[in-house]
Amino acid sequence: MFPVGAESSETHPSGKPEKLSAAFAIRAATEQFGALIGRAPEAVSGIRALPDGGWSVLIDVVELERIPATTSIIATYRVDVDPAGELCACERLRRYTRGTTDM
Repeated sequence: MFPVGAESSETHPSGKPEKLSAAFAIRAATEQFGALIGRAPEAVSGIRALPDGGWSVLIDVVELERIPATTSIIATYRVDVDPAGELCACERLRRYTRGTTDM
């Protein structure tokens, strides 16, 4: 996963930063997505700001564990969080074996 750094020092009483930072968006997306599907995210492979102030986060997760590990099935999901850090959309983009590479 991308390293999660410190958020903005200006926060609401709820503890969330006033402006949703990329680090907070990653944390919110991975925690909510993991709870939704019941699996721990393996990695974050991308993040993009949305026009409304939210974020779109690409999360990789192991969908099928195999031996050897290079044959495990990995999926990449796009998870959108709104400006408040709440999950508002989720879709699977692709599935692949861990040992494959993009060309």
